[in-house]
Amino acid sequence: MVTTATKTLEPKPVLVFDSGIGGLTVLREARVLMPERSFVYVADDAGFPYGGWEEDALRAHILDLFARLLEEHDPEICIIACNTAFTLVGSDLRAAFPEMTFVGTVPAIKPAAERTRSGLVSVLATPGTVKRAYTRDLIQSFATQCHVRLVGSQNLARMAEAYIRGEAVADGDVLSEIEPCFLDSDGRKTDIVVLACTHYPFMANVFRRLAPWPVDWLDPAEAIARQARRKVPLIDNAEHPDGFDLAVFTSGNPDFSTRRLMQGFGLRV
Repeated sequence: MVTTATKTLEPKPVLVFDSGIGGLTVLREARVLMPERSFVYVADDAGFPYGGWEEDALRAHILDLFARLLEEHDPEICIIACNTAFTLVGSDLRAAFPEMTFVGTVPAIKPAAERTRSGLVSVLATPGTVKRAYTRDLIQSFATQCHVRLVGSQNLARMAEAYIRGEAVADGDVLSEIEPCFLDSDGRKTDIVVLACTHYPFMANVFRRLAPWPVDWLDPAEAIARQARRKVPLIDNAEHPDGFDLAVFTSGNPDFSTRRLMQGFGLRV
């Protein structure tokens, strides 16, 4: 008598995509909520930073990149942990790959409008996110009762990348990037700053130390992870496959400090 062993298929991985290493803030939260899943973290370091790209070229670049990523990694779901990318190309990704579920990252304007007491909210983002119609539509839909100041930083994402790697970043340089977020008008002060770039939460403690007064720095990472958890099937008795979590760099050549950082996050490059 011949018996055939039944092979148990491993759950598909969750793919987390960012322009650089800022999406690790989202990966950290997603792992807590989906401990049974493996993860593939993709950093488009070959294209970083996205702020200097022309929109049509960046859209084509990301769509072409995802055609390869989806074929190579066959993920259960894709988390786009990048405001700049998702506000530009989110709808295009869903149209191009209708069988894939994409969870996006957008500026947390709605929760900011719900929480503010002063009515003065700032959105600290990249220039690309600030100028996007998607961002202004969020304000029109959820925050018309607030004064929302959009602050597009040219340099902060790059500073955050350096800071995450352990490099020194001058306080004065950081302060010059965040200072426009703080508005003091007619006895009211900004009380919430939306961190509309996944790189920025890594520097939240620096922001708090340098801020002219205390504000709520709104980090969307947990909310993004919760939304992804709702979209990912929960498999009974599934266990995380040890050693599977992978970091992919589109340059193919991350430096030593980046490799060390990935290892610290339990990712093999």
